[in-house]
Amino acid sequence: MSQTVTHHRPVTETDTNFDVELRKVFKVFNGEPAVRGIDLNIAQGEFFSILGPSGCGKTTTLRLIAGFEEPTAGEVLIRGRSMSHVPAYRRPVNTVFQSYALFGHMTVWDNIAFGLRIKGQNRSQVQDQVSDALRLVKMENFARRYPAQLSGGQQQRVALARALVNRPTVVLLDEPLGALDLKLRKEMQVELSNLHHELGVTFVMVTHDQEEALSLSDKIAVMHEGRIEQIGSPSQIYESPQTPFVADFIGDTNLFQGQVEKSDRSFLSVMTETGLQIIAKPLEAGNGSISQQVVISIRPEKIQVSLEASTTAANCFEGRLKHVMYMGTHVHYVVELNSGDSVTVMQPNKLESVPDRQTPIYVAWNSIDCLALAA
Repeated sequence: MSQTVTHHRPVTETDTNFDVELRKVFKVFNGEPAVRGIDLNIAQGEFFSILGPSGCGKTTTLRLIAGFEEPTAGEVLIRGRSMSHVPAYRRPVNTVFQSYALFGHMTVWDNIAFGLRIKGQNRSQVQDQVSDALRLVKMENFARRYPAQLSGGQQQRVALARALVNRPTVVLLDEPLGALDLKLRKEMQVELSNLHHELGVTFVMVTHDQEEALSLSDKIAVMHEGRIEQIGSPSQIYESPQTPFVADFIGDTNLFQGQVEKSDRSFLSVMTETGLQIIAKPLEAGNGSISQQVVISIRPEKIQVSLEASTTAANCFEGRLKHVMYMGTHVHYVVELNSGDSVTVMQPNKLESVPDRQTPIYVAWNSIDCLALAA
């Protein structure tokens, strides 16, 4: 009787504190690269978000970690172990999909227990682990209901419980709150954050919602056209974007194209294409050479509006008030400068009277709040 000998590729292991590593990972579909040479390290217990617009490659990246796709080149490691040729069902990860993917003919209890039964765990183990998972997501009273009898938020919790019941190394979240209305999404953000802190499990979330990523994440990777533009904490990504794309994609900003006229260690003087002279912080990569093309970024909340020219701000320009949007907690102003540039300003709502449209008005900001980025 002959035996078939299967030769397995040797498993690569490294001593690491990272739960997930991507090393020079590429993914090509029909000759078109969806992911272009990504390097990524996700620490144990971290809430890590991959953020970007539709089509940037973020969902493909998540599927590469999950094992639903294999890299065209490069390597994915989980807890220091190479996942090359390791199928999805053998990886220590579980995925929560935007659609939740619950079994409609099964009760909440059976949905959560399904993976444990497939693994052949005994009834007592299943009972204990499902009970723990239900308690974690506060769904103990819904165990005998079917998915169709649950709200969107309740279905979301069941999907989370099903992912957590197997106690994976990493929980992957694919736009997990995208199907919920605004109020419920805010509530689930808080619950998701609390759950992460309680469990200490590594969460990797894909989202296009900037506010969601900023409020939930320990660290964020911003993707654009298959590449990672920047990785950092929420405050680093927002306050110190490294590229014009990151500055424009994360939150609101005002961008001005221009070139460096003067430069030293403390400031740059930039002349914009419309004739504004803007004083800004130096480029992080260097002081900025004369005539270098740059993009100036200034956040709306960093700008002050007044009826009189500022005598202290490094940057002050005259314009006309074009539009006012009352947002409850704050007010958005759109000011058209004499140069023709349009500037958005966000100010706290102090119940002050708003100037009439077309009233001459000044916008001002400090050089320290104004960031120059390499064009």
